[in-house]
Amino acid sequence: MVQVGGDVPSERRDQLKGVSKLRSGAAFLLAQIGAHAARLFAERIAGLGLTPAHAGIFRILSASPGMTQKELAAALGTRPNRIVGLVDELQDKGLIERQVQAQDRRRHALQITEAGRKMNEALGIAARSHQAALLEALSEDERTQLASLLQRVADQQGLIPRVHPGYAQSHR
Repeated sequence: MVQVGGDVPSERRDQLKGVSKLRSGAAFLLAQIGAHAARLFAERIAGLGLTPAHAGIFRILSASPGMTQKELAAALGTRPNRIVGLVDELQDKGLIERQVQAQDRRRHALQITEAGRKMNEALGIAARSHQAALLEALSEDERTQLASLLQRVADQQGLIPRVHPGYAQSHR
């Protein structure tokens, strides 16, 4: 619903009151809430010194430690050269490290450091708080139902499970 007030001129305020009565389609609402949720999450984790792209890397490396940058890029649906800078940033913060693989010294396994594990715990807390705040208007059963319905849509659309599509779009 459109919030009307503040510094909006009175004639414009009257026009916007009609807009607030319109119903939006599901696709529009998904886009609107998705953009809103992404912005709020980015703001929430900025205090940790991380971006959502960093959070995605933590999510993947936590599930599959020892991946190479090329494997990480494939898991995130982006090109390997786009991952290099993000990995460099996390390594500079002491949160992940590149370890030379014994079987092929040209390849580096990515590992989360002890400091990175603590950061990953903080990210988990932030993510759970974010979800709770975002879905506050829904009961637990409604949250479960919403997640189930959205998962069906994501599966039908061929989205990479548990990976934000922004990697493929903004990191090319």
